[in-house]
Amino acid sequence: MDKLSKAQKDEYATAFAILALYDGGADITSEQISGLLEATGNTEVEAFYPIIFANYLSDPAKVAELITTPGGAGGGGAGGGAGGGDAGGAAEEEEEEEKEEEEEADIGGGMDMFGGDDGGDY
Repeated sequence: MDKLSKAQKDEYATAFAILALYDGGADITSEQISGLLEATGNTEVEAFYPIIFANYLSDPAKVAELITTPGGAGGGGAGGGAGGGDAGGAAEEEEEEEKEEEEEADIGGGMDMFGGDDGGDY
């Protein structure tokens, strides 16, 4: 923790306060976050952190989504189909299998690794 900047420590303290409120079933508001920070001895957290975090994470569904989403906020482009259940994954697997089958079909026989006909002298 000593290697973290003050801003990072403030962000962590605020995030952990939100997780505690979420886990306890309490409303996630800037007042609740500030109160919890004060109760845990985190009195030096900048006042804007609870406000910013509460504006973004006041909905428990959003907190649950962040908890269950692997990789946090990082960015791949694969996030589009939320709520699709297993059907989306199955369709993706079918597409991958079809692509593999097409690749295998394209490879075919009749050529050696250098593009010549079957066999041949080396």
